[in-house]
Formats: sequence, C-alpha cells, structure tokens
Amino acid sequence: MTLQPCDVTTLRAVCQELRRDWVPARIERVVQTDKYHLYLGLRTLKQRGWLVLSWHPQASRLHLSPAPPPVADTFTFSQQLWHQLGHLALTDLRLIDPWERVVVCDFAARPGDPPQWHLYLEVMGRYSNAILTHADGTILTCAHQVSPQESRVRPLQTGTPYQLPPALTQAIPRQEEPFATWQAKLTQVPWPLSRALIENYRGLSRKLLRDMGQHLHLDPDALVTEITPPDWQRWWHLWQEWLAALTQGQFTPGLTAQGYTVLGWGIIQAFPTVSELLQAYYQPRLTAQVLQHQVHALTQKLRHQQHKLRHKAQAFQEKLQQSQAADTYRQQADLLMAHLHLWSPGMRVLELPDFATAAPIRVAIPPDKTALQTAQELYRKYQKLKRTQETVLPLLAQVQAQIAYLEQVETFVQQLDLNSDANPELILADIYSELAQQGYAWQPPTYRPPARPKTVPFLTFTTPQGYLVYVGRNNRQNELLTFTYAKDHDLWFHAQEIPGSHVILRLPPKTHPSPADVQTAADIAAYYSRSRHSHRVPVVYTPVRYVQRLKGQPPGTVTYRHAQVIWGQPAQAPVAASTWADPQSQQPQPQPQQKAAPG
Repeated sequence: MTLQPCDVTTLRAVCQELRRDWVPARIERVVQTDKYHLYLGLRTLKQRGWLVLSWHPQASRLHLSPAPPPVADTFTFSQQLWHQLGHLALTDLRLIDPWERVVVCDFAARPGDPPQWHLYLEVMGRYSNAILTHADGTILTCAHQVSPQESRVRPLQTGTPYQLPPALTQAIPRQEEPFATWQAKLTQVPWPLSRALIENYRGLSRKLLRDMGQHLHLDPDALVTEITPPDWQRWWHLWQEWLAALTQGQFTPGLTAQGYTVLGWGIIQAFPTVSELLQAYYQPRLTAQVLQHQVHALTQKLRHQQHKLRHKAQAFQEKLQQSQAADTYRQQADLLMAHLHLWSPGMRVLELPDFATAAPIRVAIPPDKTALQTAQELYRKYQKLKRTQETVLPLLAQVQAQIAYLEQVETFVQQLDLNSDANPELILADIYSELAQQGYAWQPPTYRPPARPKTVPFLTFTTPQGYLVYVGRNNRQNELLTFTYAKDHDLWFHAQEIPGSHVILRLPPKTHPSPADVQTAADIAAYYSRSRHSHRVPVVYTPVRYVQRLKGQPPGTVTYRHAQVIWGQPAQAPVAASTWADPQSQQPQPQPQQKAAPG
C-alpha cells in the first residue's frame, strides 16, 4: 500500500494551523507508541490535545491527534525527550524555510523566554527523522542515529552539531514572476511538464502536479513542446492560484479519490481542519498496513508449521508401513514352531505349508541360530512392530488433527478482508489468542490486542424469504455462534470435510425454509471455506441440536448427526449484500458493500 507523502504545501497548512491554535502550550506528557510515532501532550489556556510527530518512511508528518493508544512506552528516545522537555512550554512551531520539509519546535521555561531546546522533524520519506538539540545546536538524541559510515555527508549522532539537510538548488516560486519568464524556464529542455516544474522550482510534489492536471483535465506528463498556448495559460492561472493560497494561508482540506489535498481540488469529503484530514487519511491506512503485515507473517508461520507437521506425519506413515510386516513375522514364527521336527543342523531354509492355503512359504534360518531361536527372534520382531503400530497410530492421528486445525486457521486468516470486515483487528486478535492456547505464541513483540466490544458481530446475510444467515470468521466466533447464539431449531451448515466457517440459518420455531433459502446458506458456507474458488463444494447441513463439540479438540471442532448434503456454489454467494450484526438483537447494521465473490 503506497501512501501519499506529506509535501511542502501540506506542511505549511498544518504548521499554520498548529501555530495559530496550539502555540504556546505546556508539555504535559511525551509518549512513543512505536519506533515511528511520538505524541506530545499539550495544554493551552483553553484546551488540551496531542501533537503526533511521525518519521514513518511512508507517512512522515505532524498534526493534532486523538490520545495515543494505552501501550507501554519502552523507547529511550521518548524518555530522553520527557526528561528534557517535561513541563516546558512549546513557544514556537515553524518550518525552517517556507520551501523545506523540516519543522522545528522551540521549547522554553515559559513563553517569551529564549528557547532551551529545539526538536526538529525532517519530513523526507525514508530519510525522515526526529532530532532533539540544545539551544546551541548540539544533538542530544535522535529517533534514528546516522553514523558516518551510513552518511559521510550528514551524520546525525549524539554530541555532534546538527546540520540542516543540503539546501535546495531550484528557484523559489514567486507570484511576481512574469508568465513569459515562467514559460521560458519550463521549455528550455523538452521534458514532460511535471519534470520541468520539479527540476526548476522548489516545493512541488508529483501528487500536487497530478492534482493540478486532474483539476484542469490536462496531462501533467505531456511534453512541454506539445502543450498549446491556451493550455499554458490554464496551467499558469492554476500556478498562481496555488501560490496565492500559500501566501494568504487559505487552505481547504479534504479527501479526494486518489488521496487528500489542502487546496480544495477534487474534494469528495471536506474536513474542518488539516489535522483532522491527516488523521483520517493516515491512521486507517497505517493500521491496515500493520494488519496486512501481521496477516502475511502469520500466514507464513502457519504454512511453515504445517510443512513441519506433514514431514512428521510422513515419518509416522513410513513406520506404519514397516509395521505391516508384523503379521508376516508372526506367521513365519508359528510355522517354525509347528514344524521344529523338520529342521536339522545346517539347514538354511525351511519350506513349510501355510496353515490356511497350504501354499509353500520359505522361512530363512540364520546359520548361527536354530529353528527355535529363529522363531523366538521372529516373535520378538512381531511384538516390537506391534508396539510400534499401537504407539504411532495415535501420534499420527494427533499430527493429522493439528494439520487440519492449522489449515482451518489459515483459511480464516486468508479470508480476512481488511477493507470490508467489521473490526478485523478483533478477528485477528481472537486468532492470536486461540493459537496461543494451542501452544503457538506467534504474536509480534509489539502486538497489543484491541479492546473487545460488548457484542460479537458476525457476518450476516439475508435469504430470499428474509431469514438471517450468520457466519463465524474464526474458531472463537464459530464456537460462540453454534453453541451460544444458535437455537436448537436453526440449521447449521459447513463445507463437508473442508476447513471453513460455521454458518447458521436463523429460523423461527416450527418453520421450514424454502429450497432457495437452503441453497443460499449452502452457497455462503461454500464461499467461506477453503474451497472458495471451486465451482461446486459439498456442504452438509443439519439442525443445531444435532451438532456437538468434540472434547479435548481445538475450538471449532464438532461432530454432527442426521446431516444432509447439498452442493454449494461459491460464485453464487450473496457476498455483496453482507452486513454485520449481533444475533441476539437480530438487527443487521449495514456496512460498505464487499466485492462480488470470484467464480
């Protein structure tokens, strides 16, 4: 997921807003929630709030924010900042240069005093950083130390003088510049217009130029030699409009179809402040990015563990194949014991008739053993292989059950839709918790489970006759849905011998669903199974009263009776009409539509 970078235009807008409303302010708390986000608790004469400073490689920025999540702060950087800045006053917040992406915050004992500390936030993509310096510019601490081996041009280390990033060489955009001069600069080299602008002027980003092009319905990547005189005039007027907004500090923040803007172009959702806009844009996307990383990492661990268990199961199966020779050893031993009188010293093979068929069976006798000793040795081998079979069979069953369980969990993880699912963090938290109970403590070190809601929302659909269908999205939800929320007369659906969700068709007492209702529920059960992409999937269904959990087995493992089989078609599942609801309330809450099920 690529995030829109915070450019100079956005920084100027948010700094103007923060300086107007939050300077001066007292520093009441300093909290770092992860290695990229720092929160400063601010208090003015009228209000309290949190200022977030981020040096995230894809989302570096600063803006006002809601309170940070209650996580343990174990970062040295934030502790050093609190030790130096705690209870001081934020006396200024500004860009070091109107066209540079470096913000500096000044701190003093009280407003009007000379600053004692400077906190620099460099908003520069993957080179972003936060640096605390003394008043004389000596670095006290950095969010990310840069050694001379990493950068000979600009190292950033404790105790060294702070150096600003290398100065930009492009010209400063000016409203007073004549149109002819502006056009002449851009047409010196036959570049695309976007490159010509970026190469000649400061403060521009590719996103800003794309927004300009969409606003004008022109291609910003068109060659400057191909732009018509009327289009040059349109570009010039919009250029002047952009500079006027920067000069006058008049911004219109809002989300667009491709990201966000503070200039009012192509807005589909407006926001009263730039801070609220940046919070609404970055926070959900960063959360989804973290969740996506966790989903990917968990999927890899599940597959790796299944691979190990399959190797283990294969070893058990090989031992079982070897143990199948046990009956042969016993048969040969029995034959020898029944015909000991036929053996004489020096015999190496005895050919004896089978007890049942009288077919000749050859029994080899080692040269150092008698027939009796050979029979005893064959009995010992028989007993050993028999014990192996009795030991390995339950172990193989345990391994196969664990593989089936991990396949079930992997199915839920792969089907987790971070964009459409309601509260995907809770679904993933349940999976982590359940795996930990099974002995797989795979939570990331920085993982913090979300707060659990009062009700458990299941994925919900409506059948042609208006009956509700509920779907569990992990094993914990499967357990709750089948054994807590479902009624005895409801119908329970599940893909036959295939990992997937428990599906409940909610029915009033003494009601019989139509074939169309049953087919709809079967299609949904097929879609939310490991065979989602198959054309047809066998689905079993039975009244809930005939479903029982298996004691001693992982959650979600059940047995059932009196089941019927129906073919479910995943492609026909009404995925686009899904909602989230609490089965006890039976009042579905509409959610944004999901994508249609793949065929």
